[in-house]
Amino acid sequence: MLKKENYIQNPYDPASHIRKIFVEQSCLDLPYTKEILQRAQTIPVETIPDRTVPQINAGPYPRSLAQGKQNLFLSANRGSFFKPCPGTREYCCCDYQVLNIGMNCPMDCVYCILQAYLNNPWLSFFVNIDDLLAELDLAFQSRNQFWRIGTGEFTDSLALDSITCLSKILVEYMADKKTGVLELKTKSVSIDHLKNIDHGGRTIVAWSLNSPLIMAKEEFRVASLDERLQAAVQCAEWGYKLAFHFDPIIYHQGWQEGYEQTIGKLFDTVPADKIAWISLGALRFLPSLRPIALTRFPQSKFFHEEFVMGLDGKFRYFRSLRVEMYNHLLKHLRSRAHPATCLYFCMESDEIWQECGFNPGDATNLPQALDEAVASLD
Repeated sequence: MLKKENYIQNPYDPASHIRKIFVEQSCLDLPYTKEILQRAQTIPVETIPDRTVPQINAGPYPRSLAQGKQNLFLSANRGSFFKPCPGTREYCCCDYQVLNIGMNCPMDCVYCILQAYLNNPWLSFFVNIDDLLAELDLAFQSRNQFWRIGTGEFTDSLALDSITCLSKILVEYMADKKTGVLELKTKSVSIDHLKNIDHGGRTIVAWSLNSPLIMAKEEFRVASLDERLQAAVQCAEWGYKLAFHFDPIIYHQGWQEGYEQTIGKLFDTVPADKIAWISLGALRFLPSLRPIALTRFPQSKFFHEEFVMGLDGKFRYFRSLRVEMYNHLLKHLRSRAHPATCLYFCMESDEIWQECGFNPGDATNLPQALDEAVASLD
């Protein structure tokens, strides 16, 4: 077990990639904006009119994505912060709720769906935090249900946390919310602001994992596998629940040994009884993603495999290959996971669940199973 306060030496901070900050005029005097600018005081700042976007000679999209990730845009979210996860009726959904804290990510993964989903390249973060918290207040007051809330749908939950310190605000807000849990999902080790917080057991810190080859060749400006697992150990020592996501699972030479190695290292490092859930999801992507990703990352090979169009309008591996990959990972996960840990698929059919050894009804009962996984760790 790692020593406390020494979870990693000189961790890479994705926020260190930012070269300039743009601020909407109306957001400049917000207390939260001032806090962020104070923490990022060595980064140049430019104020721009409301409802505009930074103007930088970055070239056409998608080539401008690389430069867009170096420029942080502090703005107001004029839409809703709190929405159901955009799942699809054709596949089993976990009833997740998305808290939209910003758009885009300073890290860069070849398979990232945001490359095709976003219509501008800029790294955006919403600073009208009072409106965000007001929406959460309304949600907790208006419905008698258990909320599983995540901030990692349109950005990484912690990649900018060294300058935004948003995690501390959200964790402290959730500490007394017995009818909800917050999941912070990341590929970083930016966990310093999670220390010494009375989190009340209402926050789960989660990491996306992959095979060593995929993490080395298809993920850029991210923490290594060892760094992620060491950070997870530290969070467990601080009393946080943990979660892990093998998504996307990518077919590649040596994939069996690669994922087996990652799973082995996971359970050799992290206490199994602290893990609330582990998800699995095979690679799936919008048709528009492939040309964008191959333009930006021409050395990448996995987009050249054979795919079939899924019911959700995304390309997927053929069913037989998905089942083969899922069964291989599940074999090793089931042999070492704690009985209370919920193993589940993200966006798969009930038939796939049953082919992989789950009982009939497990897929449709997934929301309840995840809620129970949280309760079992209380």
